[in-house]
Amino acid sequence: QVQVVESGGGLVQPGGSLRLSCAASGSIFSINVMNWYRQALGKQRELVAVVTSSGGTNYADSVRGRFTISRDNAKRTVYLQMNSLKPEDTAVYYCNVNLFLHSTDSRPKDYWGQGTQVTVSS
Repeated sequence: QVQVVESGGGLVQPGGSLRLSCAASGSIFSINVMNWYRQALGKQRELVAVVTSSGGTNYADSVRGRFTISRDNAKRTVYLQMNSLKPEDTAVYYCNVNLFLHSTDSRPKDYWGQGTQVTVSS
């Protein structure tokens, strides 16, 4: 079975940094797009950053210039480097992995991690 596990969350002061990691494991042929979402208490889940299979990236306006998404295909891992953190970045961060289970599959499937808490507070 496929597992997606996030790590790296925690408590940090405003202006500080954290690096989140998300590793996919199990019977996987290849990984397509990898995404980071976040959901603050009482708010809707929002897309934070995207990285494609070729390394192309995109970011939400609220984090552009402060966050960097990257991937290590050999490790089946996506990272989110978060710098200059603000209290409004406080949320549960979720990893979403779009992948192919078999070489013959024409459509990939989405898998989600359990989420990791990021709290930015002085």
